[in-house]
Amino acid sequence: MRGRVADIEVGRMPAAHTVSWCSELSRWEVDVVRGSSSDPGAGELFADGGEAGRLMAAYDWTATPLGPVPSWPAALRHAVRTVLVSRFPMVLTWGPEFRQFYNDAYAPLIGAKHPAIGEDIRITLAEGWDALGPPIEHAMTTREASWLPGLLLPLERAGYREETYFTVSHAPAFGDDGRVAGMHAVLTEVTGEILAARRQRLLHDLSAVGGRLGDESATVTAMCRAVGEAALDVPFAAVYLSSADRPGYVLAAAAGCDPSGLPEIVDDPAALADAAGGLAVAGGPWGDPVTASVVLPLRTTRDGGPTGLLVAGQSPNRALDEDYRSFFELVAGQFAGAVANIRAFETERRRAESLAELDRAKTTFFTDVSHELRTPLTLLLGPIDDVLDDGGAPLPADVRDQLTLAVRNGRRLQRLVNDLLDVAGIESGRATAVRVETDVAGFTAELAGIFRAATERAGLALTVDCPPLHRPAHVDPRMWEKVVVNLLANAVKYTFVGGITVAVRSEDDGFVLTVADTGVGIVPEEIPRLFHRFHRVPGATARTREGTGIGLALVHELTRLHGGEVLVESEPGTGSTFTVRMPFGAADATASPAVPSDVARGEAESWEADTSRPGAVAAPATAPPGATVLVVDDNADMRAYLTRLLSPHWTVRTTANGHEALAAIAEHGPDVVLTDVMMPRVDGFELLRRLRLDPVTRGIPVIMLTARAGQEAAVEGLGAGADDYLAKPFRAQELVARVRVALERAAGRTAAAVPDVAAERPAAAVVAEPVVPEPVATRLPAPRLPAQRLEPRPAVGGSGHAAWRLPSDTASIPVLRRALRLHLELAGVDEEQAYDLLLAACEAATNAVEHAQDPTEPFVDVAATVADGRVRISVRDYGQWRERVPSMDRGRGSTLMTAVGEITATPSPEGTTVVITALLESPAA
Repeated sequence: MRGRVADIEVGRMPAAHTVSWCSELSRWEVDVVRGSSSDPGAGELFADGGEAGRLMAAYDWTATPLGPVPSWPAALRHAVRTVLVSRFPMVLTWGPEFRQFYNDAYAPLIGAKHPAIGEDIRITLAEGWDALGPPIEHAMTTREASWLPGLLLPLERAGYREETYFTVSHAPAFGDDGRVAGMHAVLTEVTGEILAARRQRLLHDLSAVGGRLGDESATVTAMCRAVGEAALDVPFAAVYLSSADRPGYVLAAAAGCDPSGLPEIVDDPAALADAAGGLAVAGGPWGDPVTASVVLPLRTTRDGGPTGLLVAGQSPNRALDEDYRSFFELVAGQFAGAVANIRAFETERRRAESLAELDRAKTTFFTDVSHELRTPLTLLLGPIDDVLDDGGAPLPADVRDQLTLAVRNGRRLQRLVNDLLDVAGIESGRATAVRVETDVAGFTAELAGIFRAATERAGLALTVDCPPLHRPAHVDPRMWEKVVVNLLANAVKYTFVGGITVAVRSEDDGFVLTVADTGVGIVPEEIPRLFHRFHRVPGATARTREGTGIGLALVHELTRLHGGEVLVESEPGTGSTFTVRMPFGAADATASPAVPSDVARGEAESWEADTSRPGAVAAPATAPPGATVLVVDDNADMRAYLTRLLSPHWTVRTTANGHEALAAIAEHGPDVVLTDVMMPRVDGFELLRRLRLDPVTRGIPVIMLTARAGQEAAVEGLGAGADDYLAKPFRAQELVARVRVALERAAGRTAAAVPDVAAERPAAAVVAEPVVPEPVATRLPAPRLPAQRLEPRPAVGGSGHAAWRLPSDTASIPVLRRALRLHLELAGVDEEQAYDLLLAACEAATNAVEHAQDPTEPFVDVAATVADGRVRISVRDYGQWRERVPSMDRGRGSTLMTAVGEITATPSPEGTTVVITALLESPAA
C-alpha cells in the first residue's frame, strides 16, 4: 500500500495542498500498519470533527450497508478521522453505494445540499457527475491518483445551475484487505480566480481597442467585438451614445444579439432593459437562456450627465453579486473612457483646425490691412514731406513743428505696418532671407551709432565694440537691420541707469552679436515666452508702455531664417544680455554696401524723443491765474501735442508716468490732472487710486486719456473715480472744453466748502429738494453740503447719506448700480429690499439719461439717504422731459418704481427730480 500511495501525483498539486494531503496520508498509513491497537472507538472517531463530526455521530449508520460504527473496518475509521481533522476540503466515499464522508471545510462547496453525509455522492453531485465520474472511476480502477486543475463543474448548490471551477485530486481508498474500497478526494474551489482572470483579459482587450482614438463609431464597434469574444461573462452587449443631432441615445454597436431586436433610439434606461429582456440569447457554458441584463450609464465625470448607455446580458450561470456588478461597471467605464477620449480628441482637433483657420485668416488680414494702410500712409506722408522740403515757400516755425510731429508719428505707424507685414510673411512661409556679402561689423556699429543721441539723452553709456570679422559674412541687410534695431530699442526701453554694450565677434563657423544692458532684467519664468509673438512681460518697468510685443519675436524669426539662434541671459535688477549666433553663410545675390535705412533712423529718433525729460510750459499772459494742468503721458510726442493745445489757456506741466506725477503733485498740486491710462511704473488707474486715497489730493479733478475706446472702457474709468474719460483720437476743441469744465466744477466744489445757509439744513431735506444750478454761462453746480462729493463714488457719512454725479450716459448706469449697492449694504438695508431699490433707482436714472432733452448740464445727480427707518433715493437731471406726466403714469418703469415705494416727480424749468421713498423692512442697526 505504501508503494501505491507513493504513486499519487503529489508533485502536480499546489505546495500547501501537497503538505496537508501528504501529512494526512502519512498518518493514515501509520495507523493502518499499526493495526487495531490504535483504532479509535466510535465516540473518539467523530470527537474532533466539528459540525461534520456531530452529524456523523448522530447519523443512523445501522440503516446503511456500512452497519454500526464499531463494526467498521479500521481503514474506514482511520480514513474518516483523517478527513474530519483536516482543515482542507476533503471528501471520502466508501463501498459500492459511494457513501460520502466530508469535513467542515468541504460543506460550503456543496452549498444548500449540505448536509449530505452518508448519502450517495453520485446523487448529491448528479449534475456534475459527468465530469467527476470518469476521473474517480479511473483512480479506483487503476489505483492511480488524478490531478484536475480548474475543473468546470455545473453545481446547483444555490438553486440554479452554477458555473463553478475546482482543482481536484482523486485517490483510491484502501480497505483492511488492501483492496480499493472507496475514493478519497482533496479539492479547492477556484471559481473566483478563474472568473477574475477571464474578466481581466476582457478589460485589457477593451482598453487596448479603446485607446486607439479612431472614429467613434468604428472604435465602439471594435470594442463590442472584443466583448463578443467573452460571451461567458457578457452573453450580449449593446452601446447607445448621445448625439448632438437628436435627443436621447442612439444605438451605436451591438455584440452577441440581433440588433434589430433593440430600439434604434431610447430615452429611458428602463425601457432599454425591458427591450433587452425580450432577446432570444443563450449564454453560459451550457447555452442556457439569458433572462437578465444590466443597463449602465457611460459617465465621463462624476457629476456630469452620461454620454451613453451600456446594456449587457448577465450570464444565466452566475449570480449578479458584488464582483459581477463591479465587472460590468468596469466594462462601462472602458466604453465611457474611450468615448470621452475620442470626443475630447475630436473637439481638440476641430479646435486646432479652427485655430489654424483663424491663424490663416489673421495672417491674411494682417497682410491685406498692412498693404491697405500703406496707400493712405504714402498719401499722407508724401505731401507733408513735399511741403517740408519746399524751400521756395518757407513755413512758420510752429507749423513746421506740427508737420514734423505728424511725419515722425506717421513714420512710426509705417514701421508698425512693416513689422506686421514681416510677421504675416513669416507666418505664411513666404518670407525668405536674401543673403548678400555684408560688412556685418561696420553695419552693426553704424546702426548702434544712430541710437547714441537717444542713449545720451537718457543718461546711458553706449559702448560699441565691433572689430572686423576674419572672413566675409552673408546676411539679408534689411533683416539684420531689424534684428539690431529691435534689440537696441529693447535695451533703451528697459534701461534707466548704467549703459548698453553692442559687440560683434567671430566664431569658428559664424559670428556672434551681443547686446547687453544694465536694465531692469527679466524674471526667470518669463524667459521661455520672451520670443513669443505679441507677448509682453507683465509688470516690467519700462520707459513707455507702447509697443506691440512683436519686436523680439521678429528677432527670433529673422535669425531663424538665417539658420541662426538667439539666446537671452537675464537677472532681475542686474540686466539682460541677448546673444545672436549666425553662420557666415553664402551669397544669394550681390548688393551695394549696407547703410541704415530711414526706417531705422526713424526708430532711433522716436526713442530720442521718448527719452526727453518732461518739464513745465509757462502760461500765456491771458491764462487764468493759478490754473495749472499736469499732463501725464509716456509718449513724448503726445506730451508735446497736449502741451501745445493747453498752454494757450493754462500753465502746463508734464511728466512721463504716474510715479513722476505723484512726485510733481507733492511738490506743487495742479488744478487738474490729464493722464494717460497705459504707462510704465505707475499707470493711470494706480495714479488715480493714490490721488483719491490721499485727503490732500482727493479733490483734484482727473481726466483720463486712453486708446481703449468703447463703453466698457468708459465705465471702467468712471467707476474708478475719474471725473472725465476721453478716448483717443479726440478733437482738440473737445479736450480743451472738458478741461475747462473740470476746472469750473472744481471751483464750484471749493465754493461749496464755504459754510452757508444750505450747510445748516438737514441732509434729508437737501436730498429731497431739486438742485438748482447757476446760470448756464458759468456752468457751476449748485451749492452742496461739504460731505457730498460730486464723483462717481459715494461719500458715506454717519447718517447713511451719499451722493454721486455721473455723466448723462447709459454707461453710467452700471457704475451707479455698483456704488448704490455698496452704500445700501453698508447702511444695513435688507438684501431683497436693496435689490428692489436698485432696480427702481437704475430705472429712474435710465429715464433721466434717455428722456431729458437739451440738458443744461451733461450730468445726472443721484443721492441716497438711509435714516429714521426710511430709504430715500433722489435722481435729478438737468433737461426737459417730453410727455413727462404720461411717462410716469404708464409703462414698465413706472410700474416697477411704484411697486418699490412712494414715488414723487418734481419737474421744473431747470430739470426734474424723482424721489423714491420706502420704509425699511429691516431697520438699519
